[in-house]
Amino acid sequence: MAWSLRFHGVGNASAVELGSSMATIERDGAPWLTIDCGSEGLTACLAHYGEPPRALFVTHTHLDHVSGFERLFVSEYFDTVRRGRMPVYVPATVLPLLHQRVGDYPNALAEGGANFWDAFHLIPVGDAFWHDGLRLETFAVRHHWPRTAYGLRLRGSLVWTGDTRPIAELLKVYADAGETIAHDCGLHGNPSHSGLDDLEREYPPELLARCVLYHYARAADGEIMRARGCRVAAQGEVLALAEPARAPAG
Repeated sequence: MAWSLRFHGVGNASAVELGSSMATIERDGAPWLTIDCGSEGLTACLAHYGEPPRALFVTHTHLDHVSGFERLFVSEYFDTVRRGRMPVYVPATVLPLLHQRVGDYPNALAEGGANFWDAFHLIPVGDAFWHDGLRLETFAVRHHWPRTAYGLRLRGSLVWTGDTRPIAELLKVYADAGETIAHDCGLHGNPSHSGLDDLEREYPPELLARCVLYHYARAADGEIMRARGCRVAAQGEVLALAEPARAPAG
């Protein structure tokens, strides 16, 4: 069974040409779990697969990560076969923010008779959740405000940090099984995002060697980071992953 990660977008909120940061974990080339739902990322996702995501995990609610939800609502609600079937996994502390951002507009349909979340199978999650027979873990990261942004771990295969400052202490725990680490990183950091100098300073070389960087500002920045020896994701790139390790129930 082959596992991979497809980057639908790798840019920050201003880097429209790079696409909003969003990716899909694939199993045997088919979409398995999509991470976030920004507008540009969703466009790339739909263009590649020809259909909406099969399942979503939401890292946080800045609009470059959730602005595709309104379009997704329309496609899911008016498809009577799919309506209410797409799992949307949301960390419990993020759920109120997500509802405020995308679900709380009066009358999801002008005609009435519909709630926004009727279109989806909304699943609040804690430290871990099960999807399609596999257990995934979540962990709060350092982005903007405490407990508003989360990373995702598929044990033995992938860690997706989401938007974050450096989190060396967390990765010692949540990336201790050789996982590929898709990591927020721009050429220059700021109070909500990692910069390359931050990672070079705070991460040991063996950890940094497992990182694939995304969420940068422009293509030229990506080239500079590559020249400094980093692996940097490109829009549309497909990254081979190790097969996930089976975790015990719990």
